[in-house]
Amino acid sequence: MQDIEKITHVIDYIETHLSGRLCLSRIAGSQHFSPYYLHRTFSALTGLTIHNYLRRRQLTEAARLLTCSEKSILETALSAGYETQQSFTKVFTALYKQTPLEFRKRRMFYPLQLPFEFNKNYSNLKNHNRIPAFTTQLATEADIPLWMDLVRLVIDGFPALYEQEYRGVLKNYIYQRQALILKDSETAAGILLFSPSSGSIDFLGVHPLYRKYGIDRMLLDTTIRKLMPDREYISISTYREGDKADTGHRGTVKALGFTESELSVEFGYPTQKFLLHS
Repeated sequence: MQDIEKITHVIDYIETHLSGRLCLSRIAGSQHFSPYYLHRTFSALTGLTIHNYLRRRQLTEAARLLTCSEKSILETALSAGYETQQSFTKVFTALYKQTPLEFRKRRMFYPLQLPFEFNKNYSNLKNHNRIPAFTTQLATEADIPLWMDLVRLVIDGFPALYEQEYRGVLKNYIYQRQALILKDSETAAGILLFSPSSGSIDFLGVHPLYRKYGIDRMLLDTTIRKLMPDREYISISTYREGDKADTGHRGTVKALGFTESELSVEFGYPTQKFLLHS
């Protein structure tokens, strides 16, 4: 738990220096950590390297400026820590799949990475002498705040996710009894949306602090065995191979046993469908 508090201070420092030229050594020095300790601890707790987190946060705030301000693209690039408009455009396009100018014209902001926030309600993680016990259950409307807290943590796995629109969709899934949640006290450790009619997993997210406990497997097994037992195949969509925006979600899907299927485009974003023989 002490590591969580330390990394929280690191994240606060990053948030107040987003427009500057930050690097691992500078961030580590500001907190009196060794670069090795910071790299190892930050990656273990968040699932992202410092470099990846910083780049995604800077681009997210740049995207916000493109849709909510009249700053030029060059000014936006400089505020995101880039020295030239060309270098900014190259990285922005690789992650957002649109040039900064195209993104500005659409006026539809969505984040690559929101500020990473921890709470202190990790009761199952505080007892180091036993394996945590979790129970998968159908989500209710009362779970929506916890659910959305987790969505904001794992938003890097779901490109083009618009929160207001997502809330409405989530309520419908809950009403249809197609939303699973796995909780640790007041924390959502894992969440899953599924569609029996199509046999698809429409959303799967696991809290970074709980990834080593196989929660994605627990949610998936419950869905297959109890909620969609008659489906021959289960499908899920994720990033295409080589997508610079992917922070490991494609690998997670493959580790669960899914195999590659057709390429597709969802909500204007290039994705790939994966199949699992249930």
